[in-house]
Amino acid sequence: MKKTLVLLAALLIAPIELMSAVSAADARPNVLFIALDDLNDWVGCLGGHPQALTPNIDRLAKSGVLFTNAHCAAPSCNPSRTAIMTGLAPHRSGLYSNRQKMRDVLPDAELLPKYFSRHGYWSAGSGKILHYFIDANSWDDYFPAKETEDPFPPHIAWGKRPKSLPRGGDWQYVETDWWPFDVSDEEFGGDWHVTQWVGEQLQKPRSAPFFLACGIYRPHEPWFVPKKYFDLFPLDKLQMPPGLKENDLDDVPLASQRIGRNRYLKHIQEQGQWRQGIQAYLASIAYADVMVGRVLDALDRSPHRDNTIVVLWSDHGWHLGEKEHWQKFTGWRVCTRIPLIIRVPGGVPGLPAGTKPRSVCSRPVSLLSLFPTLTELAGLPAKNDNDGPSLVPLLRNPEADWSHVALTHLEHPENYAISTDQWRYIHYHDGGEELYDIAADRYEWTNLAAKPEHSARLATMRSLAPRENKR
Repeated sequence: MKKTLVLLAALLIAPIELMSAVSAADARPNVLFIALDDLNDWVGCLGGHPQALTPNIDRLAKSGVLFTNAHCAAPSCNPSRTAIMTGLAPHRSGLYSNRQKMRDVLPDAELLPKYFSRHGYWSAGSGKILHYFIDANSWDDYFPAKETEDPFPPHIAWGKRPKSLPRGGDWQYVETDWWPFDVSDEEFGGDWHVTQWVGEQLQKPRSAPFFLACGIYRPHEPWFVPKKYFDLFPLDKLQMPPGLKENDLDDVPLASQRIGRNRYLKHIQEQGQWRQGIQAYLASIAYADVMVGRVLDALDRSPHRDNTIVVLWSDHGWHLGEKEHWQKFTGWRVCTRIPLIIRVPGGVPGLPAGTKPRSVCSRPVSLLSLFPTLTELAGLPAKNDNDGPSLVPLLRNPEADWSHVALTHLEHPENYAISTDQWRYIHYHDGGEELYDIAADRYEWTNLAAKPEHSARLATMRSLAPRENKR
């Protein structure tokens, strides 16, 4: 009799436990992971350029938490994206350069989508998330097809090139060029196809929560976008970058000057294309913002609008003449500081109250924190080798105490930048140093490293450096 009662009780409890498990699974939040390529702080809500037009990114910022002191783990695509997707910092993984291949350096690393998939999520993506490959085994679905390992959908034929900027030699990246195409967004293709596919996935009901990545390629070079975006920025009304200063590198170490004074800016100036290049970058940002808007509108129309975490980030910034430099690869703030916005709905396991609209956080944070932040928000087990701290405490309270700094590694293991609430420190492998008070010197015009009155601050910043840098 006793055994019968126990059996009956078990039979009654089992469906309840199953229903609870299903209910918990249903309550897990979705993740919409939006990446933009080579976007610096020329975003309306960050105030990087007074003419930047980014209404869609701005409206996302108003609905969640905007991080105004967020930095990349590396100022180039491959190491930055590898750090985000593995949760491993360059000085621990050994991947510092675009010339390295992720799977050669980290053959067994588990990426963010695979981690979510292994914990019951449907993981899918489109466009550029990793550096020119897809890593097919890390995704359940992808567009274009993951088996191709080519993340780029078709776009309008470029025709004869170069279009605006003649090549100065083999040293010049072939994609450094710009041109307005007199076509519609759909005819232009590329990112339009990416956002179309992502939008279609958002409309579908799902039996499992999703991790959905959207890789928008612009404003990466070439700055080819439809003409209507160029028309937004007439050359006769164009403002030059506010961070420009003549002979800005006179007070920095030799290693820094070598990185800064590359051949691009001089060549662009000689060709009379500086203002045109700035126009093209602003046009490419405006185009990318419209693509972001397409995805956000698709989410708003979807059955998942109230249960989806939205994260928007860029892999690193870009110079357009600031610090006498054109391109990326530097440790200065114009290259390391990036837009980062996170919006969390209510009811999420790791943050039941969700994020508060119009929140702004000025704490120094790194894109390395995205992996542990998302796993905590989704209620998944922490990945034990993540290097960055979770941002959940700052999502809960943007003014919370924060003892962490943001570390950015350049291509040489001993070249790195450290960002705190107010200060920035850059170290070079030959011992050269830079120190900036960002509160008083937003554009890092005055290097304080050699000033005796700042020796104590310099020592403090040195103490925050990584103890070991993997070769």
